[in-house]
Amino acid sequence: MQQVLLIVDVQSTFSPSEKLVDGIRVLSAHIPTIASVELHDEQVTPFQRQLGWHPASEDVALVEADKVFIKHGYGQSAETLDYIKSLGVERVLVCGLQTETCVLAAGFALFDAGLTPTLVTDLTMGSSLDRSGQLGIDLWKHHFGHVTTAAEVLAGLHDQRDVPSPSNTQ
Repeated sequence: MQQVLLIVDVQSTFSPSEKLVDGIRVLSAHIPTIASVELHDEQVTPFQRQLGWHPASEDVALVEADKVFIKHGYGQSAETLDYIKSLGVERVLVCGLQTETCVLAAGFALFDAGLTPTLVTDLTMGSSLDRSGQLGIDLWKHHFGHVTTAAEVLAGLHDQRDVPSPSNTQ
């Protein structure tokens, strides 16, 4: 199955756990990976005016990715969605920070773009409202249906290598 991993906002601004970062690194080593980094620009997204806080104006992805996109606000940029669509993937694995906000927003954007978003449930962390991410996972299941775990993805990759190609069968 052709797939790509989208890492949402795993950056120092949001203080991800070391366990989350390490888990994402393991998975990202095996499949093409894209990351988004949320930066503050009050002219684009009024975080300070409306919420009294804002992400950093400079930050970097904490997990190496094949391509990194900058975004302002909750949703993914049009450039990110266009890039993912250009890859011709069957599904987009999504992981990262703030399951019930930015990760969920990525799911909606991917779905609306005609893609198949699939949440990697053990590689996501909720906001301060729900660090477990369970609220976001439940919302994801309700809206998109497709969830998996890192172990399931890695096992699927292993299984694909064990299947003989048509040219190798008799």
